Amino acid sequence: MQRDKLDFGNGKIKQLFTAMFFPTLIGMVFNSALNICDGMFVGHGVGANALAAINIVAPLFLICAGVGLMFGIGASVIGGIRLAEGNIKAARIIMTQAYIAGAVIFGIVILCSLLFTRPLLYMLGCSPLLEGLATDYLLWLLPGLVFFYLQCAGMMLIRLDGSPRYAMTVQIVAAILNIFLDWYMVFPLDMGIKGASIATSISCIVAGIMVVAYFLFFSDKLKFYRLRLSAKSLRLSLRNIGYMAKIGLATFIAELAIGVMMVTGNYMFFSLLGEAGVAAFSVGCYLFPLIFSISNAVAQSSQPIISYNYGAANASRVQQALNVAIVASILSGVAISAGMWGGSGILAAVFLDSSEHAYEIAKAGLPLLGLCALPFAFNITFIGYYQSCERAVRSIIYMLLRGIVFMIPGFILLPHAIGIPGLWLAIPLSELLTMIIIAAGYLMRRGALTVNS
Repeated sequence: MQRDKLDFGNGKIKQLFTAMFFPTLIGMVFNSALNICDGMFVGHGVGANALAAINIVAPLFLICAGVGLMFGIGASVIGGIRLAEGNIKAARIIMTQAYIAGAVIFGIVILCSLLFTRPLLYMLGCSPLLEGLATDYLLWLLPGLVFFYLQCAGMMLIRLDGSPRYAMTVQIVAAILNIFLDWYMVFPLDMGIKGASIATSISCIVAGIMVVAYFLFFSDKLKFYRLRLSAKSLRLSLRNIGYMAKIGLATFIAELAIGVMMVTGNYMFFSLLGEAGVAAFSVGCYLFPLIFSISNAVAQSSQPIISYNYGAANASRVQQALNVAIVASILSGVAISAGMWGGSGILAAVFLDSSEHAYEIAKAGLPLLGLCALPFAFNITFIGYYQSCERAVRSIIYMLLRGIVFMIPGFILLPHAIGIPGLWLAIPLSELLTMIIIAAGYLMRRGALTVNS
């Protein structure tokens, strides 16, 4: 396999970022296209209630993604620092420990989901009308979850190993396979929501196998390492796993926040607009991963550059990488907002029939939701920067502010203040307030450093 030739320590920052960004962006856009196609096939092939049922289960899937990204980011940041120090063995140990920890956690999630299916669904906001559909979707999704973890964590580690194009290939193959199987199982085979869930599981299994194959046969520096089972080694493993989780916790919170957004939004939209409101909100939830993916592509592309140079104590290259990422995040956010403002009707029609009441709700609300794109991209870029520099507490605080502290009160209070538009504006307001705090904190710190120097 021809590996991308990336020198994080000496290459030009803009060229390194570009080499990382476009494969990462393409892979993530394909993943988002997968989510959109999944919603389109289910919405038109099964109905609005099926779309709402998937939206009920989605927070659990996002939490699992959060665990994968948490350990992936944590292992990538620490591994990047160790590689900069020339300690390849330590980087391999970190990667292996991350995979073992994630496998244990995912096994527990799968077991609990099987044993407590009904209580879990109602905790996520399910209604009796949606229970059967949500149960079918959840149970057939479980077989692919462990492989989904392999994919989530593997993307960051493969990029750190210098192969962003292989990471892109994994995401593209999984997305195309899922899209085809979605269509085939929902329409020709008429398997309904169960078919959509099986398609997702199969694509996760294929992607997970591709990730494992990379580390077994194609990787440059990062490979699985045989861990010792002594008491001392187990203590060190637990310490390392805890530190990885601390570094990557903000990323887990990001996925958890999307889940919180869905659960809170489901309750509020249902209370004010019924099942049609939940179906309309689910359109926004299907599009939000696209916003997240494009913005996260900026953060993930700069992350290995920043963490490597941070480990090498090269502050000027760290700052250059951050500056490039900020510009990219602003351009991405403006482009997304413009697309959602100009194409709300088209985007709603992708998922819902124009004759349904849910379509009108979604068409009116998507432009308001699109206002979150610019501050969101800015926030995710800075949170990724703080993670890459081992400033875990700061990244966690900012993620909690945007994803929970500001968002939940926004969902509850804004509709009472300004009516239905408040349901859609809760997320943009949360991102805007967080952006102001992040920008103020960064500028104050830069000002203090300038005065001290």
